[in-house]
Amino acid sequence: MPDGEREMQEGEVIHSWSAPRSLSTSLMYSFAQRDDIDVLDEPLYANFLRITGFERPYRDELLSKMPSFDKVSPPSFVELGLGDLVSIYNELYELGNPPPVIDAEDLKNDPEGTLRGLCYDLGIPFQSSMLKWEAGPKPIDGIWAPWWYSSVHKSTGFKASRAYPVPFPPALYDLFEQSLPFYKMLRRHVRRTSSLQHSLPAPSLPVPANEKILVWVGDEILPREDAKVSVFDSVVQGGDAVWEGLRIYDGKVFKLNEHLDRLFDSAKALAFINVPSREAIKDAIFTTLNLNGMLDNAHIRLTLTRGKKVTSGMSPGFNLYGCTLIVLAEWKPPVYDNSKGITLVTATTRRNSPNSIDSKIHHNNLINNILAKVEGNLAQADDAIMLDKDGFVSETNATNIFMVKKGIVSTPHADYCLPGITRATVIDLVIKEKFVLHERRISLSEFHSADEVWTTGTMGELTPVVMIDGRVVGNGEAGSVTRRIQNAYRTLTAESGEPIPLNSGS
Repeated sequence: MPDGEREMQEGEVIHSWSAPRSLSTSLMYSFAQRDDIDVLDEPLYANFLRITGFERPYRDELLSKMPSFDKVSPPSFVELGLGDLVSIYNELYELGNPPPVIDAEDLKNDPEGTLRGLCYDLGIPFQSSMLKWEAGPKPIDGIWAPWWYSSVHKSTGFKASRAYPVPFPPALYDLFEQSLPFYKMLRRHVRRTSSLQHSLPAPSLPVPANEKILVWVGDEILPREDAKVSVFDSVVQGGDAVWEGLRIYDGKVFKLNEHLDRLFDSAKALAFINVPSREAIKDAIFTTLNLNGMLDNAHIRLTLTRGKKVTSGMSPGFNLYGCTLIVLAEWKPPVYDNSKGITLVTATTRRNSPNSIDSKIHHNNLINNILAKVEGNLAQADDAIMLDKDGFVSETNATNIFMVKKGIVSTPHADYCLPGITRATVIDLVIKEKFVLHERRISLSEFHSADEVWTTGTMGELTPVVMIDGRVVGNGEAGSVTRRIQNAYRTLTAESGEPIPLNSGS
């Protein structure tokens, strides 16, 4: 036997629980073809009807063993049994013996791979006879077979799904909505077989603890895998949203009100209506942080979309539901190496001109930043410098940028770049530390020949740059001015910020 398989003990029972009826009978026929298994057709269903009192057209006939069917009732959530399957799975999981789960679609599209995996999990050898059976009624059929099995009696094996489905019955829409969460829960535990190529393997996360985070979407808290917005939401339809990055230090949200000021300014500039209040957004932030237990070394991606539309289209006149608020909090240390520094290359993609869209609106239309980041990735650099339309340095694809030459600190005008809150904070710190600061147009060659360069941003804080376009910056490490401003910034984050209200309990 292949490794991992074992001989079954005499009389060992395999229970097959399925919902809804799709392919369950075919799976029973499949196992009946084996030379080491006897099959019984739903021996517990009569008990299910007896205990629940659930009405089916064949209930009395089934309970009295009289196979007579004269009508069909529409399906219901109770009869589908998905809730029962989830309950059974959880009970067995808590006992340390979670059952193997397969999906009907996988069984149709790759019967051999799915059955091989199932047999492996059950500890029995796969038999190729499981893939075929004779058409027609079987001696193992239950007494309801004349009512249920007309289609499967025509089959001789598992049949692949049709290319396109038949129209979905509108009468089943509510039932579909009720059942989907239970199906999705079970689907997450389906064995992936090597021959099923429609699903990529789950990637590892940069911070594994973020696998179990809770996210605020709209007006509710959702687990990571269910944290989604509607396909009718403006952020999906046209990137129509504004956002902020917030960092958490020792139980406090740094520069919270400054970030909310910019969020509201951006939303007003884009003519959002029905915007949540400042207090409502703060409550959502604090609730999310408390539920996740994130009081330090965390980052929030705060997004406010124009909201859901009544129909797809560009016009904000379709946005009649109000804005959608998203609070995505993650465990996230600074994303750059703030001790050894990073490398930059110059992108050919230019920063937006205020002639097209004002960079002071912190919006979600980030495609030019993404294209610049693509160039940086291809050049194996950490980030990419973006120039303005006249060829002067604006910022990087994700951060603002500063340089030092002969003790003087310079940074580009915030005409084409976002006037970042971390940028403004660092400007204040530079002045406080008694350095001269110039806000001016800066050419690329000036950055190439600078004594020191650093970038600023909420997600990365203050990061030294050690190489630009193959030119070593200064002596190739963080300079004295950079380290001094880093220390001042570190002190400021430790001493300031809005405290996160905690539930003190009762």
